[in-house]
Amino acid sequence: MRMPKRIPALIHQTWKDTDVPLKWREWADSWRLRHPDWGYRLWTDADNRAFLQEHYPWFLPVYDGYPEAIMRADAIRYFLLDHFGGLYVDLDFECLSPVDGILDGHELVLGCEPEVHTRLLLARQRGFGRIVGNAFIASRPGHPFWAHVHRQLVGAHKLPGPLDVTGPFFLTRAIDSAPEPASITVLGPEVLYPEVSPYATELFGPQKADYERAYAVHHWSGSWARDIPGTPRISAGKRFPFWASQELQPLADGLLSLDAQRRRWAFGAPAPMVSCLMVTKDRSSTARRAIRCFRTQTYSNLELVVVEDGTDDTLEQHIRELGDSRIRHHRLPAEGRPLGELRNEAVDRATGPYVCQWDDDDLYDPERVETQMAAILALGAEACFLARERLWWPARHKLAISCARVWEGSMVCAKERLPRYPAQRRGEDTPVAEEVVRTCRVVSVDAPELYTYVCHGRNTFNESHFAEHFEVATQIWADPGTYVERLLAMATRLPIEPEEIAQAETDRAARASARRAQTAVESAPGPASERPLVLVLTPLKDAAAFLPGYLENLRALDYPREAISLGLLEGDSKDTTPELLQQVLPGLEAEYRRVILVHRDFGLQLAGPRWEPSVQRRRRSVLAKVRNHLLSRALADEEWVLWLDVDVTGYPADLVQHLLGARKDIVVPHCATTTGGPTYDLNTFVLHPRAGTLNWSQWRRDGILQPPRGFGRTYLDELRGQGLLRVDSVGGTALLVRADLHRDGLNFPSFPYRHLIETEGLAAMARDMGTACWALPDLEVLHPHHVPDPADIGAMSPS
Repeated sequence: MRMPKRIPALIHQTWKDTDVPLKWREWADSWRLRHPDWGYRLWTDADNRAFLQEHYPWFLPVYDGYPEAIMRADAIRYFLLDHFGGLYVDLDFECLSPVDGILDGHELVLGCEPEVHTRLLLARQRGFGRIVGNAFIASRPGHPFWAHVHRQLVGAHKLPGPLDVTGPFFLTRAIDSAPEPASITVLGPEVLYPEVSPYATELFGPQKADYERAYAVHHWSGSWARDIPGTPRISAGKRFPFWASQELQPLADGLLSLDAQRRRWAFGAPAPMVSCLMVTKDRSSTARRAIRCFRTQTYSNLELVVVEDGTDDTLEQHIRELGDSRIRHHRLPAEGRPLGELRNEAVDRATGPYVCQWDDDDLYDPERVETQMAAILALGAEACFLARERLWWPARHKLAISCARVWEGSMVCAKERLPRYPAQRRGEDTPVAEEVVRTCRVVSVDAPELYTYVCHGRNTFNESHFAEHFEVATQIWADPGTYVERLLAMATRLPIEPEEIAQAETDRAARASARRAQTAVESAPGPASERPLVLVLTPLKDAAAFLPGYLENLRALDYPREAISLGLLEGDSKDTTPELLQQVLPGLEAEYRRVILVHRDFGLQLAGPRWEPSVQRRRRSVLAKVRNHLLSRALADEEWVLWLDVDVTGYPADLVQHLLGARKDIVVPHCATTTGGPTYDLNTFVLHPRAGTLNWSQWRRDGILQPPRGFGRTYLDELRGQGLLRVDSVGGTALLVRADLHRDGLNFPSFPYRHLIETEGLAAMARDMGTACWALPDLEVLHPHHVPDPADIGAMSPS
């Protein structure tokens, strides 16, 4: 039977039963009021399942297996619209005007959520440029998009969280990969979503809503945009294994019900004050994240006592700006006192009868304190520890669940039973925990997700300490696919930074690409040894803002440091780059095989933006001279040279192995703005097959070619999925070159060479020397557009 091409006059809404909450009835009535000739159907949960049983029984195993009711509520709309067609709208959607005008002549109509929603954490983590809402969808029956959606639902049903499984994130991806996209109409937010969600308003301030052009308005009563890290996540029905002891003698074990204690609190049972104690020193970024974890705790009676003996006042200023009266910052003289003494200072300043260790570099689930206090109060204990913790090693892309032991950092203890910390610089909490277990009534709760122990490279203990914990872990996720899935699940409750997600996803894509590429590469001489010596070369100018991240990413490489040499050239800086380099130089010399630091001013200062065509020849000529000078000063016996710009923000830990594994003399990864996003470094390209017939002379300025984007050139974002491929030019954001080529005279032309210059000129020169250039489009390094533009503060960063 031929399906009609128009959208039928039928409105669908869903609720768990026929008793729609009063606050939504008026909005539901608004659709019938303004569409009196349309049919209307309210679908209950029972109706929905019966409908699937009759028409789509193959989907029931997935539908019934969804862990959350919201997933079933999302999914059913995609089947109702396929079968009946019509208009689906959420109950918190209000109709302002009849929608016939925006539906007539269309087969499938949806709307984008407000642009500001793409700036929320979960959307940024996924790199969305837009978010297609699923609260308003109008469709003709049988549109081919729905068969595509049904297939995608099966593929996505094991992802963590409703947003990606069935919600707006799922729908956005489905739209982006849809068949027959020309028959799909996606309206701007001003038509259906003029209001910004309350949470986005809280973060970014009030946003003006244009109701003049709006046909309807979504009121965000149950919005995903509230459900992000930063908002307390209260779970129901949780039961945790526990065991209790008194002076080392076992007392009890069983399951702890968090809901039971919540009911007692609701009926007036006391919730004693808990003082969370943070000792920190000049670690503002991790401490701020730990504070975010504190502020999302579901336990009602908390304070955070921050004791800091560093010289950086960034954290103090941040706390002052928060204006949270529960957080008290205490500045101590920078006397280098042992950590144990500082912990005692924090205990002395605590006002609560219970204290909770709150390390500045770890992560805490919103229910951590509530769960541990529920255990203490329900079981008459004096202290609570977590029996296991989650272990996270971002640099090595590993997650694990630890073995069972007394985890000192997880301690919550009655202040009066807490012994004094010894004056030790590390390990000071171990004897305290041992004394508490030996002398107190203690309960251990097996809930590892409540505490995430993070190895970030600057911990009190070195990396071997963490390696030992991973060796005896009870569960490990190191495979790129499962690691990313676990990390995304963590990000629904914890403040995981977007770049950490991007780094993990880049690594996953790169590993998959490398596996494909390995089977396709031509046979070629491999590296001279199993671990060839690599020289990393980086020019720097006014790079103070980027240097810490650059060094952190460099240290995250899992290529052996004894095989890495480092060459840095600083020149013409007006900021603190020279001073910072001198500060970090001793540490770098201790870490790497060789470190060469060169200073040379080239006298280049740009009055305007670096991308102006009029400055390109001068700017890139100087950059070529910088690269050549650094090369001549730094190259010794290394076999490979890796050019790496200081403002690259992310790459996989095994970047070097991937590039070496290509077995090519010149190879570049894909420098993109975001994971899976557009290309940033446009100096890497493949010429179109008919490029020789184009008029290139029209784009020649100052002797070098400066065509607009895409003229005769294809960039790597259009070549993903093709594995290792030959390219006609390379950029220098990240570039691997066999060192013997440089020794044989391959350099960066500082003058027009075949109308090309610098890295593009190097590719042309290599071709004339008989060497091809190659690229790995799926091996991504990240250079976001939103970071401070290095050319505006200097011209020696990216090419």
